[in-house]
Amino acid sequence: MSRNFFRFTFRQMAMQKGFTFINILGLTVGLTSCVLIGLFITNEFCYDRFHANGDRIVRVTTEFGRGGTSNPIATTGTKAGPQLKRTFPVIEDYVRTYLSPTIVTRGDEHFKEKGFLYADPSFFSIFSFPVLKGDPNSLRQRENIALSVSAAEKYFGTTDIIGKTITINDSKQYTISAIVQDPPSNSQLKFDFVVSFYNLDASKNEIWYTANYITYLLLRKGAGVVQLQSQIDAYMESPQVRKDAGLEKGDYIKMNLQLLKRVHLYSPLAGFEPNGNITYVYVLMVIAALILIIACFNYTNLAIALASARTGEIGIRKVLGARPKQLFGRFTGEAMLMTGIAVVLSVVIAIGLLPLFNGMTGKQLVAANILQFRPLMAILIAGLVIGFLAGAYPALVLTNTRLITILRSGFRVAGGQGGVRRTLIVLQFVISLFLIVTTVVAIQQMSYIRNKDIGMDRDHVLVLPIDYDMLSRYEPLKTAVAGMPGILSVSGTTDLPVFVRWGDFLTSYTAQGRVSFNINTIPVDLNYLTTMKMQLVAGSDFTAADFMANSWARDSAKPGRYILNETAVRKLGWTPQEAIGKTVDRQIPGIVKGVVKDFNFRSMHEPIGPLMLWADTSFIRAMLVRVSGQQLSSTIHQIGAAWKTFVPGREFSYHFMDEDFDHLYVSEQRTASLFTTFASLAIFLACLGLFGLAAITTVQRTKEIGIRRVLGADVLQICLLIGNSFLRLVVIAILIAAPMAWLAAGKWLETFAYRISIQFWIFLAAGAGVALLAFGVVTYHALRAASINPAKSLKTE
Repeated sequence: MSRNFFRFTFRQMAMQKGFTFINILGLTVGLTSCVLIGLFITNEFCYDRFHANGDRIVRVTTEFGRGGTSNPIATTGTKAGPQLKRTFPVIEDYVRTYLSPTIVTRGDEHFKEKGFLYADPSFFSIFSFPVLKGDPNSLRQRENIALSVSAAEKYFGTTDIIGKTITINDSKQYTISAIVQDPPSNSQLKFDFVVSFYNLDASKNEIWYTANYITYLLLRKGAGVVQLQSQIDAYMESPQVRKDAGLEKGDYIKMNLQLLKRVHLYSPLAGFEPNGNITYVYVLMVIAALILIIACFNYTNLAIALASARTGEIGIRKVLGARPKQLFGRFTGEAMLMTGIAVVLSVVIAIGLLPLFNGMTGKQLVAANILQFRPLMAILIAGLVIGFLAGAYPALVLTNTRLITILRSGFRVAGGQGGVRRTLIVLQFVISLFLIVTTVVAIQQMSYIRNKDIGMDRDHVLVLPIDYDMLSRYEPLKTAVAGMPGILSVSGTTDLPVFVRWGDFLTSYTAQGRVSFNINTIPVDLNYLTTMKMQLVAGSDFTAADFMANSWARDSAKPGRYILNETAVRKLGWTPQEAIGKTVDRQIPGIVKGVVKDFNFRSMHEPIGPLMLWADTSFIRAMLVRVSGQQLSSTIHQIGAAWKTFVPGREFSYHFMDEDFDHLYVSEQRTASLFTTFASLAIFLACLGLFGLAAITTVQRTKEIGIRRVLGADVLQICLLIGNSFLRLVVIAILIAAPMAWLAAGKWLETFAYRISIQFWIFLAAGAGVALLAFGVVTYHALRAASINPAKSLKTE
C-alpha cells in the first residue's frame, strides 16, 4: 500500500472520530474475547497431550455392581495394574499412583505438601516428565525420592542436590535421586515429590477392592483399546476372578479403560483434579465465533452508514476513471488497516487481562502463551481474514453503485440490502438474549445449590487435616479445642460429609430375603451429627461405648453399631423405626442404632445414595470444629496455639468446609462466570450494531424527518416513528431466542439430580431489558435527527 493510502485513510478516520472509535472498539472487544477464549480452549484440548506415549496410555477405572446398583469410581485396587499386565500381552507396562498430603521437614520448619506422589518405578518411563538431573529409574529403590524444580528450590535453594536427604513425616529420610521439570499446568498429574509406590503398606498385597489408587496402563504400539476392553470385560467375568474378588451371584466388578488424552474433557470421573467438560468447551467456541460475527456485522453496518458521507469522494474517483477493483481494494484495505489496529490492541489488552481471566478460569496462562510464533500468526491471519470479510460487503456495495445514481441523489442503500442488515441485527439480539437467559439460569442454579437445605449445616465448620502420625495426639488436641470459648462442637471424620469416597457392600436379610447393595461409609467420631447439625429421624446417636480402637479387630460376638441414612433404610425395605435394632453386614456385622435424615454427601449432579456412619477413630483424617462465628479470628488464633502445643513442628493449616462444597461445582461456577462476562460483551456489541443500523436509518430519513417536523410532528412522535421498526426486530429476536434458550437451559439442568425450574419471568425480564436498551440507542439517533433545523435538511431537495 502506498504512503498516500495511509495518509488518506488516517485523515478519513480523523474526520469521523466517533465512528472510527466505535469500529475499532467493537473489533477490539471481539478479537480480545476470541484471544482469551482461544487460549482457554487450546489449554483444555492440550491437556495431557505432551506425553510421547500419550496415544498408548489409558487410565483404568473401576465399576462395582451389587444388588442392582452401580458405583463407578476413578480409582482401582492395587491388583488391577499388575494382574492385567500378567494376563494381557498387549499391555506393555503399568503404573499405580497415589497422591497423599505429607509433612516435609526443613530444619525446624514443617510444611504440609499436597503434591507428594507415590508411583511405581515405571512412572518416568510411561509419562514424559523430563528428568533434568539424576536417574529416571531411581524409583526402583524405596529410599529414593525425586523432586520437582520448584520443590528443590524451595527446600534447598538450588537443583544441585542429588545425593542429599530430605525428611518426611518427621521420621523417614529419603535420598534425592532425581530432579524433574515442574509438570505443566495442563497436566492431570501435578506433583512436587515422587517416591516408590512400594513405600505404601497397601503395596504388600494385591487386591481388587480398597480402590484408592489411580492406575494407568501403557499399551503396545498398534493395540486397540476397544478390543482390549472387550477382552478385559470377559476376563473380569471369569470364575477365577469372581472367586478371587469374592463376588456373589448378580454382583460384578469391571475395569474400564479411558484414553489419557480424553480423560480431562470426556470423563465424568475426576482423578487428581476436577475434570473439564467438552460441552462447555464447544459452547465457548460457539460464543467466541458469535461474538466475532457480531463485531464483523457491526463494522459492516457502520461502514455502510458512513458511505453517505463519502458520496463526493466515490463519485469523483469514478469520474477520474477508478475501476471497481481499485475501489474495492481501497475500501477493503481500510477495513484491514482498522482491523490491524484492533489486532494489536486486542493482544495488548488480552495480556493485561490474563490475571483476571486466570482467576475466572482457574488456569495459569501467561503472556508467553500469546507471544509465540504460532499464536501470533494465528491471530494475525484471523485479523486479516476478518478485516477482509468485514470490509468486503460494504466495498462491493459502494463500488457497484452506478455513477449517475451517486451524482444525482447521492448514495442510498437499497431496501433489500437493508433487509439483510436487519436480519443480522435480529441474529445479534437472538445471540444476546440466548446468552442472557442461559446465564441467568446458570447463576440461579448455582445459587440454589449454595442455599439448598442439604441435610446438614456446612457453614462455620473449620476443617483441620489430621494424618496417621498425628492420631496419638488427636484426642488431647480435640479436648483442648472443645474447651475454648467460641467452640460449639468438635468431632472427626475420614471423608468430609460434602464428598464421601469410601465404599463398601452392605448385606442384610429382610422379609424379602437377602438384600445387598453398594453403600458409602464414613468412620466418624463422637458428636459428628451434632457438629454437622444432622437430624436423627429414628434411634439414637453414638456413645463412647460404641467406639473401639480398631473396627477391623471387632469380635463377631460383639457387633458394631451403625447409623444408616433414609435412602439405605428404604433400599432394605424398612421404615426408619423398623430399622432400629436390625442387623446389617459390611464385612463386619453390626446393629442399626440410628437413622439419619438424608443429606447430600456428593455433588448434586447425583441423587442421594445409601450411606452408613460407623464409630471408629482409627481412620480419622480431619477434625471438624463448629465455631460460633463471633470473634472468629481470635478463635482461630486460639486453635492455632493449641495446635502448636499438641502438634509441635507441624504447620497449622485449616479451611472452611463450604470451600470443599464449592470445589464440587468449580467447573459450573467458572462456566457461569465466563458466560456472564461474554454474554455482557455480546450485548454490548449488539448495541453497537444497533447503533450502526440506527445511524443508517436516521441518515437516510433525514429529509423525511424534516418534512414531518415542518408538518407539525414533535420530537416524541419522531422517536416513536424510528424506534418502532427496531422494537419489532427485538420482538422477533425474543420469539426466536426464547425457545432455543429454554431447550438449552433445560438440557443443562438435566445434568443435576437437584435443580431449579426455569421461570417465565426470566424471558420477560431479558426481553424487556434488551428492548429498553435498544429503544434507548435508537432514541439517541432519533433525537439528533429531530433536532436538526428542517430548513437545513430540506435545502437540497
